[in-house]
Amino acid sequence: MTPETAAGHAIVTGASSGIGAAIVARLLRDGWRVTGLSRRDPGLADPRFAHRAVDLLDAAALPDAVADLRPTALVHAAGLMRGGAVGSLDAEAGRMLWRLHVEAASLLADLLVPRMTEGGRIVLVGSRTAAGSAGRSQYAASKAALVAMARSWAIELAPRGITANVVAPAATDTPMLRDPARSAVAPKLPPIGRYILPEEIAALTAFLLGPEAGAITGQQIVVCGGSSL
Repeated sequence: MTPETAAGHAIVTGASSGIGAAIVARLLRDGWRVTGLSRRDPGLADPRFAHRAVDLLDAAALPDAVADLRPTALVHAAGLMRGGAVGSLDAEAGRMLWRLHVEAASLLADLLVPRMTEGGRIVLVGSRTAAGSAGRSQYAASKAALVAMARSWAIELAPRGITANVVAPAATDTPMLRDPARSAVAPKLPPIGRYILPEEIAALTAFLLGPEAGAITGQQIVVCGGSSL
């Protein structure tokens, strides 16, 4: 099955929490078969959902985790936030952000896209801060890299009808927003007076995976509640 005819098989990283969990729920509701990749099993009792426990920071574990999968879509939603001002940056935190946001996406795409059906879909969950944000330079850099990567894949894969896009939310109401490890960088409330809902990101992602989004590729779509204005 391909997105042009029916819902297909999506692989979603970060499936156990936050935006990833919301995307899984939305895709299951829309009729997709979903394989979730995360360390923790979300415990979904749905016959169309399968979980594979994997640490996305462990590059050596990824090939075995997806060895037998031939998806129609890849959604990289796993993420974390670490902040710090220049002059007091944590080099190890920067490496971890890069490995999770960029390296994991790159490795998974390299493994899965050659097996992906014509008309397949790639969505990477980025961030509004990819344009730059004080106290978030390492995080912003890793999210900005996703845009360049998606645009590069978009032009490479256009002959196969495979699209690659980035969905970039502002502060979203997820457990990551309240993670004590990001306490040095307080989230900013968008001008609309509330945080972005994970279900809103899931809805846009579902659209980009669907048949009506076949001409949208190489784009970063910002969902910011006015934060970019």
